[in-house]
Amino acid sequence: MNRTEGDSLLRIHLLMGFSAFLVSTSFIVGKAITAGLDPAALTLIRFVLATLFLLPYIIRYHGLMFSWSLFFRCAIISLSLVAFFYSMFLSLRYTSALNTSVIFTLVPSFAGIYALLLVKERLTGAKVIALVCGMIGAVWVIFRGDLDQLLAMQWNKGDLIFMAGCVAMGLYTPLVRLLTRREPMVVMTFWILVTGSIWLLLLSGQRLFSIEWHTVSTSVWLGICYLALFTTVITFFLTQYSIGFLGPTRVMAYSYLYPSLVLLLDMALGKGLPQLRVLPGVLVVLAAMFVIQWSARLNNQKGHAAK
Repeated sequence: MNRTEGDSLLRIHLLMGFSAFLVSTSFIVGKAITAGLDPAALTLIRFVLATLFLLPYIIRYHGLMFSWSLFFRCAIISLSLVAFFYSMFLSLRYTSALNTSVIFTLVPSFAGIYALLLVKERLTGAKVIALVCGMIGAVWVIFRGDLDQLLAMQWNKGDLIFMAGCVAMGLYTPLVRLLTRREPMVVMTFWILVTGSIWLLLLSGQRLFSIEWHTVSTSVWLGICYLALFTTVITFFLTQYSIGFLGPTRVMAYSYLYPSLVLLLDMALGKGLPQLRVLPGVLVVLAAMFVIQWSARLNNQKGHAAK
């Protein structure tokens, strides 16, 4: 690798670090606003706003590509996203941003299992090690490093709700791979948001009319706008751009940064550190990222040497 290539990759890693930071803030922002609005309505507004933010780009560069096949395929995929985001906002009423960020690191594990079953994807040794580290770290944090709690399976209600959402979210990537028909990913994302909004409209139902919209605070509206633009649309473009340079595996590995970044954000906001016995779980999750990055880089070097 020459110096120019090294500088380019460094910029890509910095972009993915920034993307991971943005996603990490979603757990904290979600925690701050979830009590201010029904979770289904909150998720619906986020999806609608993200759709509107994407619309000008879609019209300019792709046009409103539509077919009933694309619509129904995206509707199937969007079910996993709807379940995930609804469970996220609901769970944050009962658990912490740190817990949800750590539990989220289980999504690659679930995705790996689904990919094995649906698209026959083979798991490499390094990915298995990383996924196991993610699982161990998540379990450690959920049960506060307390063996008695683990043996008694004393789940926090919010953790259990978000775990169910993560099980659903694990289907997202395998379903995209299974159901895509060579459409541009941004087009699929747009229609996933559109169909997701329809699912959420059906889920919300009559509750939308019972909400006293004039009482919803400005901070809640600003929080939803932030989530829609920064942690949905912008992170999508950063991720898709970086995949072209790093590949999906190394990009996925950045999700293991979320717990550490949430810890730092909590400290910056004056919330301090959690109990010390929780921290080893966060470090184990962080180790998973380095395992995947190191393995993928080694494989790339071998590939270049073979050429």
